[in-house]
Amino acid sequence: MEVQALLITFREVLEALLIVGIITSYLKRVNHTKYTKYVWLGASLAVVASVVVALLFQVVFTGFAAMGSEMYLKISIMFISAILLTQMVFWMAEHSRDMKKNVEGKMDRFITTGNVVGMVIHSFLVVLREGVETVFFFAAITGGNIGAAMQGWGAITGVVIAALVSYIFFKGTMRVPLKTFFQVTGAFIILIAAGLLVQGISMLQDLNIIGSVMPHVYDLTWLLPEHPIDYNHYLRDHGVAPLLSGDVGVFLKALFGYSSMPSLEEVIAYVGYFVVIYLLITSRQAKAPKKAKQKNTNAEALESETKHVI
Repeated sequence: MEVQALLITFREVLEALLIVGIITSYLKRVNHTKYTKYVWLGASLAVVASVVVALLFQVVFTGFAAMGSEMYLKISIMFISAILLTQMVFWMAEHSRDMKKNVEGKMDRFITTGNVVGMVIHSFLVVLREGVETVFFFAAITGGNIGAAMQGWGAITGVVIAALVSYIFFKGTMRVPLKTFFQVTGAFIILIAAGLLVQGISMLQDLNIIGSVMPHVYDLTWLLPEHPIDYNHYLRDHGVAPLLSGDVGVFLKALFGYSSMPSLEEVIAYVGYFVVIYLLITSRQAKAPKKAKQKNTNAEALESETKHVI
């Protein structure tokens, strides 16, 4: 859980800090630092609002637990989080290149019109989006115990690393491009999303909501049991200890959804997820040259039209 929390928090906080940093750097560059306080006001209000959302989320979980419907909520959040995490990775990959230009364009309009409220709302919404996503993902990886994730070393470390990376980036001393950071963290987040998807299917089967054509495709308990209890059971039944500790299995299950005895449906879902990811990546790579060509064509057409008018 802690490693998941670290990766998710690092990613979300870094995105928020980058956008806020772009805004404040732009205000400094155009000599309008008087507006900086409004940007930080919006960001601060968003942090408070995110904490409120976390508390409300916890109340909702408690209510569902009292009604005996907690498992259904957990399963729903796991599936939704798998989709959102995947979308988050692809969204950043697609928009990171134009993010600076788009953010500065909005701030330029706010400065021109003197729209202080717009600045506050814009920075508020930017940070709030990341905060709400973090709360939602914490609910998925902890089974609803959001407070445990927020207070754990993973989340705290993620915030510290994100703040450090953001500071180094805007000071101009970073040698590793942010694109590399997002690619590496994106790969791990994709693995986390796949794990949440498989765990959701496993929970549906445990509740007998869906069946299984083949409950156990293979059994790797001899190599890596999912839990120390499974380790002890295997040792008791076979007189030989598994090669790896059950604590390693707990870690991998929490991080990537590892299962020593997956059902056929879990295997199909896991493999199918990565097939879809591969198809999405290759599709984006195929469209990229066409978009660049179209952009150049539009620019040339605009230049030609401008010369004609002149």
